[in-house]
Amino acid sequence: MKAREKVIKAEEHFRRQHLPLNELQVPPTGVVHLWFLDLDRLANPLGEPEPGTLLRPRQVRSTRRFYLRLLLGAYLGIPGKDVKISRIIKGKPVLDSTVHPQALEFSSASSGNRCLVGVTSSGPLGVDLEQSDRETLQPRALSRRYFSREEQQELDGVPEQNLHRAFIHAWACKEAVVKAAGLGIANQLCRFTVSIDPDQAPALLAMEGDDAGEWQLALLNPAPGYLAAAALRQAELRFEKFSLLPPAPIESG
Repeated sequence: MKAREKVIKAEEHFRRQHLPLNELQVPPTGVVHLWFLDLDRLANPLGEPEPGTLLRPRQVRSTRRFYLRLLLGAYLGIPGKDVKISRIIKGKPVLDSTVHPQALEFSSASSGNRCLVGVTSSGPLGVDLEQSDRETLQPRALSRRYFSREEQQELDGVPEQNLHRAFIHAWACKEAVVKAAGLGIANQLCRFTVSIDPDQAPALLAMEGDDAGEWQLALLNPAPGYLAAAALRQAELRFEKFSLLPPAPIESG
């Protein structure tokens, strides 16, 4: 089975988890919990939103923050409103260690009105979420601006019909790596190299000042039309995957 086929099949394993959330167990070492959120549906808990009722950008931001704190609070055993988040160098968000001494790392990403949250106890984590069917304007020009020389050369050899998929594959992986490393995007994406071929398992091939072999990368499809990436500096990387849903309807007796 090709690696790409494995990625596609991963979509089937995002288990449904309905609100309300009970206290969640912190993932053991080497395990990442991934949560996929459809913010439109969560903001309209009676079902799929009607046409014209999609969240506006400001509502998306506030809804995303609400559910991020809700999830983290479930792991910490406290209400979401009591979760304190601070930012370290380059703006990476982390739990405020003066309030939350637990070894819990998280990362979040959004694409449109969808959101991905990763949680682990295994060290700094980075996740990214992209619309896999969204066309990217001038991917080769973008690669010359942001990618390493090796990535540019490999992307230049990709046929036009595969160019968009290869670019999204690489971009998602690179976003996840810079988030995990806490580097920020500016002037950093070109300092490491990831695999370009979307039909092969993702990999970090080289990284300035670090051992690329110590990193693990993964790509998953949490929903049709969406590509998720996760990066962690850990020998093993295993996922437990969930789709967060509104409260289940109460069946009448």
